[in-house]
Amino acid sequence: MDELKMIREAYGDPVPPTLPETTEARARMFEGPVPRRRVRLGWRFRAGLGVLASGAAVAVAVTVTGSGSPAPPAVDLGKQAVLAAAEKAAAQPTGRYWFSDQIQGQSYVMRPKTGTYAIVGAHSETFSWSAAERGGGEAFYGRDLPARPLTPRDAAAWRRAGSPDEFRVWSNDHYWTYDRKATKWEVDDPDPKGGGRFFVRGERLTVQDIQNLPEDPAALARRFYRPGPPKDRAAVRPLDRVMDAGGRLRVTADLLENAPLPPRVRAGLMRALAAQPGVRSLGAATDPLGRTGVALAVDDQVSKVDGEYGAPRQEQGEYRSRSELVFDRETGDLLAEQDVLTVPGGAYREQPPGFVINYWVVRNTGWTDAVPKPPARLPF
Repeated sequence: MDELKMIREAYGDPVPPTLPETTEARARMFEGPVPRRRVRLGWRFRAGLGVLASGAAVAVAVTVTGSGSPAPPAVDLGKQAVLAAAEKAAAQPTGRYWFSDQIQGQSYVMRPKTGTYAIVGAHSETFSWSAAERGGGEAFYGRDLPARPLTPRDAAAWRRAGSPDEFRVWSNDHYWTYDRKATKWEVDDPDPKGGGRFFVRGERLTVQDIQNLPEDPAALARRFYRPGPPKDRAAVRPLDRVMDAGGRLRVTADLLENAPLPPRVRAGLMRALAAQPGVRSLGAATDPLGRTGVALAVDDQVSKVDGEYGAPRQEQGEYRSRSELVFDRETGDLLAEQDVLTVPGGAYREQPPGFVINYWVVRNTGWTDAVPKPPARLPF
């Protein structure tokens, strides 16, 4: 049975807002542990891409239904998307090579005399592929993307400021300058004899191992929603062995972004996440590439920035944000992991609730029988 079809027939299909619409119009709506990013390329460190501003611990974000046709409050579209993923499982075959194309961006606030505006800096794209069989090869690519105004309103303020091509920002406990240039793809130590193994929560698993993962949500939760083994178990209190909702959301994102999970396993993992305390559905959502979906989120958490690591006064203060995962409503594919401002403060004191703090977008992923190549076209 297609539960989504049933919902559409009964209630109609709400039109989700665009990302700029959500960012600018979400003021009526009201997690941060240290992030865990899989950064490999040296060029990202040369560019200063910490994906964190002012030493603050922030995660990522997107949207809920905006000013379009409202979704019926009793319908949980996020959990229905999980069911849709299970329905589509048999229609998604494997291949000889697995690839993943991802985009990372961090928002910064510019404060010229002509008026404040936000940009997306620390903007990069990564592309990786691995053969299904050992010896088939693997490679990891990266390129810098142009810094850009976050919304149309920010673009107008940027033009009033003279349309500068460079942006000096406080980023990851130091000043850095981002520009509007893209770099060429760089490959990071490709291994023509590699492939056949994928890192899954500290384990090296073969494609067959991954195909054999359980689809039962409870079994997946027992396997993946637990902290890694401590060096000294005797020194760890019982509460320290419990992963919170934010940790479970980030683990889920890591698995969906970086492992070729079969659709039935992906669906089970989404069910497992949706069932966790502190995780809720937000209904219709739009990601930074304009793709529509549904979102699961964790409760707001406070981030505080002080002057301990040299952050200037305008970057200091306290704010609240919410981490969200956005899924394709038809297939259950992960579209984006993002962080959205819920209570302004600190560097974001002038921004409205709904301001996108940073994002991690899955541009494309899947199986192919030809050796994958990174896309030539820029995503924005």
